[in-house]
Amino acid sequence: MRRCLLFAAALAFASLPAAAQQLAATPPMGWNSWNWFAGKVTDADIRKAADLMVSSGMRDAGYVYVNIDDTWEGKRDANGNITTNEKFPDMKALADYVHSKGLKIGIYSSPGPRTCARYEGSYGHEEQDAKTYAAWGFDYLKYDLCSFGKIMRDTHPNDFAAQNQMMRDAYTKMHNALVKTGRPIVFSLCQYGFDQSWQWAPSVGGNLWRTTDDIRANYDSMILIGLSQAGMSKFSGPGHWNDPDMLEVGNGKMNHDENISHMTMWSMLAAPLIAGNNFTEMNDDVRSILTNKEVIAIDQDKLGHQGDRVWAGEETEIWARPLADGSVALAVFNLANNRSTMRGLSLHLHEAGFTGGAAHARDLWEHKDLGLIKDTDVFTIPRHGAVMLKLTK
Repeated sequence: MRRCLLFAAALAFASLPAAAQQLAATPPMGWNSWNWFAGKVTDADIRKAADLMVSSGMRDAGYVYVNIDDTWEGKRDANGNITTNEKFPDMKALADYVHSKGLKIGIYSSPGPRTCARYEGSYGHEEQDAKTYAAWGFDYLKYDLCSFGKIMRDTHPNDFAAQNQMMRDAYTKMHNALVKTGRPIVFSLCQYGFDQSWQWAPSVGGNLWRTTDDIRANYDSMILIGLSQAGMSKFSGPGHWNDPDMLEVGNGKMNHDENISHMTMWSMLAAPLIAGNNFTEMNDDVRSILTNKEVIAIDQDKLGHQGDRVWAGEETEIWARPLADGSVALAVFNLANNRSTMRGLSLHLHEAGFTGGAAHARDLWEHKDLGLIKDTDVFTIPRHGAVMLKLTK
């Protein structure tokens, strides 16, 4: 079974354009300004985020992109070139500063005339904007559908096929503009999974693409999005990733166990790990979850095969993910709302590819070798918590 998965992943990777294979060979990791700062983000905030990514150990754990979201944009000059507003006085200097920290930097725009926050979009200026981003030194572009949706609907009322083709063409146009600059820029499609984006996004140059609506900083939103990714593993792989949206670890009211489930699920999904918390208020618990190198290693596994559901009960789901070294990552989620713990749970090792119902296991959250485990072994999982194991024969 694992040989077949290895071959399929290699075939999918080989079919991508060379540029896509080189970019985002593993899921991008970094931080985005929107979840915490929203429209208030400034040059100083981005510099501070870069500083804290280094001092907190986030950079050394693999988080390298510092991404500016919406509201940086100013007006266009007489030649149609995009400028910044007063919050970002010198984008080239900011990019240079981020790069000096051993990090990369990302920017945001829309294929429409306006971004979601009603700032200047890239409509009709795709090549100009791509050239500007490259000159400033940017490494990543998040391209958010926003006002282009209205153009699609107004141009082709009630013709959804034609609207969807317009959307694909708009993303292709910006991809081609980015390639033309000659600078490697990761292309992140943000269009909320419309028209089953996972089926066509690689063909328009996407390195990652949103599969759902926006995540919110609570357990119900997070787990609903995570579980909805079941069955989508065949659309993801090196250079092209399903994106269930940014991490909310450290935001909202999610407790320790819910944050563990969040990080576990995103790592099982080979999802981009784009943090969205406030580093200035990050406590040791949140830091330890975001920087757990054993869990991150699952997300960043070179095989790039997204995990999938192998068993589901009324209040439990078990997901498995084949890894490049022949081992398997196994995650067990306690979805119960009314009970504090769940005991005596079968791990369904056979469904995860282990005949005989036994495997050698390492607990990736406890950093502990468990020796030989069997389906009959008892695991205690807190409400809304998860166990994450690495299994070998």
